Amino acid sequence: MTHPTPSRGRRRAPTRMERAAGRAAALQKPRVVLALLLLLALTCVLLLDGYLRAEVGGDQRVRTGAGSGDVPDKVLDGGPILTFRGGRATSVSVPAKTIALTFDDGPDPTWTPKVLEILRKYDIPGTFFLVGSMVSRHPGIVRTMVDQGNEVGIHTFTHIDLSYQSDARVKREMEQTQLALAGAAGITTTLFRAPYSSETDAIDNYSWPVYKKLGADGYTSVFVDTDSDDWKRPGVSKIIKWATPKDGKGAAVLFHDAGGERSQTVAALPRYIEKMRAKGYTFTTVSGVMGQRDATGAAGAPRDGTPADGTAGASDLGGLQAAHHTATGTTRYEGRALIAAVAVAEWTVPALSALLIVVGVAVMGRFAMMLALARRHHRQRNRRRFGWGPPVTRPVSVIVPAYNEKECIAGTLRSLARSTHPIEIIVVDDGSTDGTAEIAESLGLPNVRVVRQRNAGKPAALNNGVRHASHDIVVMMDGDTVFEPDTVRQLVQPFADPEVGAVAGNAKVGNRDTVIGAWQHIEYVMGFNLDRRMYDLLRCMPTIPGAIGAFRREAVLEVGGMSDDTLAEDTDITIALHRAGRRVVYQEHARAWTEAPGSLGQLWSQRYRWSYGTMQALWKHRKSLTDRGPSGRFGRVGMPLVVLFQIVTPLFAPLIDVFTVYSMVFIDLRAALLAWLAVLGVQLLCAAYAFRLDREKYRYLLMMPLQQLAYRQLMYLVLIHSSITALTGGRLRWQKLKRTGEVGTAAGVG
Repeated sequence: MTHPTPSRGRRRAPTRMERAAGRAAALQKPRVVLALLLLLALTCVLLLDGYLRAEVGGDQRVRTGAGSGDVPDKVLDGGPILTFRGGRATSVSVPAKTIALTFDDGPDPTWTPKVLEILRKYDIPGTFFLVGSMVSRHPGIVRTMVDQGNEVGIHTFTHIDLSYQSDARVKREMEQTQLALAGAAGITTTLFRAPYSSETDAIDNYSWPVYKKLGADGYTSVFVDTDSDDWKRPGVSKIIKWATPKDGKGAAVLFHDAGGERSQTVAALPRYIEKMRAKGYTFTTVSGVMGQRDATGAAGAPRDGTPADGTAGASDLGGLQAAHHTATGTTRYEGRALIAAVAVAEWTVPALSALLIVVGVAVMGRFAMMLALARRHHRQRNRRRFGWGPPVTRPVSVIVPAYNEKECIAGTLRSLARSTHPIEIIVVDDGSTDGTAEIAESLGLPNVRVVRQRNAGKPAALNNGVRHASHDIVVMMDGDTVFEPDTVRQLVQPFADPEVGAVAGNAKVGNRDTVIGAWQHIEYVMGFNLDRRMYDLLRCMPTIPGAIGAFRREAVLEVGGMSDDTLAEDTDITIALHRAGRRVVYQEHARAWTEAPGSLGQLWSQRYRWSYGTMQALWKHRKSLTDRGPSGRFGRVGMPLVVLFQIVTPLFAPLIDVFTVYSMVFIDLRAALLAWLAVLGVQLLCAAYAFRLDREKYRYLLMMPLQQLAYRQLMYLVLIHSSITALTGGRLRWQKLKRTGEVGTAAGVG
């Protein structure tokens, strides 16, 4: 049967499908880029969150026991405030009967607000040396802190010992903390206290250059006279005792509002304030101390305007926050951007972590369910007394859609000619330009008819074949597929059950001796042997593979034939049959050998079409969720399973890999590696059982670890690409993969 061809001198106008394909092709590269950008954005968010928690770039080294020969004696023996005005190191002491109350390691969402409330209650200012990463995570606390009249200083961004760090790292720690302060409270500061520092006599030859450099940049370094040692949690009484200066001396006193459990600090602080006030002490900030020195010219002299109760109140803002400078211009906007980015990371990473736990539990549950149901299916279908009914012996029609299949069509038809079941073979040539139809006709095989049509796509070719079929059962296969002699007979036996409307066969990868072929072989065996067995027992088979499937002709016509609404016409018609109340089953003994894509590019094209087509089919049949009765079983059971385990779970699978790599590099290599190996072990167990059921050689499982590292990542990107395409729209034509024809006979596949 030949259709008239258009005149050679006249160019045919593109069809609607071809125009849509052109638009889709133009969007492919941007979609791939967008998919990669999404993965990159996730990686950046994870790295940012890890940096904030000192998992990325963290350095836990703390220097002890170093010499101090390079440090001037006047600094070692001087006061707790070190400036470098005019390039000279100058120490400033806290005046007698004066306390500069300082707090390190905050802000903390639990303890810092309680400390601030105590200071507000007693109208006392404090100087808080803040960790930049904590500022970026809790900007509201810092804003309240500054608005209340307290002073802030830098305690680095990640709480590291700067004496071990390069100049670039020191600069980055300071600048990032300034940005965090600018974004949180709209200010920058000139005060600095080094992590793990104490009194000035602890300055050593390694930290001294850091203080000098920061002094040259305008920073004032602040140490302590008196340490409460509250971090040791020695009890409230000892904290108060250790924080009390001796003999009425002034002091910069150290407490901690973060870095651990600080209930003792919170309990001790009110009693300490009342005790020191009773002794006649005043409270001020570090800038307040500097202001007194500048006003009197000597440390220890009282400052004019000190309140009558002996306290420099938080409402007395002028000199108490002199170290603050209003952040303007780029600094302020960059600070806000940092705060916003951290907020995204703070919400995203925990949410994803929780979601991954749910996904992980679901995946493990699916593995367990697949193994249990696959075992039940195998035992049920392989019992001696099992049968579908009276043997099906009547002839059936085999439809072979073909588009440029010159390498494979001869092998396909010869394999069908050896069939032990009576068949008619209908080759539908879909406008091939390589002589596929001529090759099919030249073979001279009995019961072979060649139907020619203009190129219209695979669904149209299959529908054309159904129209020409002479029998009530039609078998559909691909033009590159090879059947075993007993395949058709095995495939049609389930039709002895009148409830069965379609049968899915067992597709095998013939060219499995390459790396890519072996990976697909593992995937096919697991997919068909476990997934399809499970779906069969649950009566919600999502897809009859295009390589091997059988249908009642009347059932196909009842649902309108093969539709070109989606790229996955096989999934589309399978769901349609379910919704029509037909039962779809899996026949493991009906085997077909197909040629899998031989290159990554071809594999990408094929899987992209499958993945996107599946999404289209699910969306097309979304109303199956509300179908009732037997026809709604797919919507109630199959649709959720497919969406969860073929779309949602694989979409989040790259996160698991990113988290695993992150954990290996930055957290605990051994624990992360053991977790990855445990998951791989579960997958190997499932794969080994699938291979056992299908009597496959286990040697291919040696490729599975590499498959998890490389092949699976490619499939993830394909799915992400497909999801983006589904969101942005687009259509693809029937894609033709390059064939080699190496899957010539089933016997040749080992």
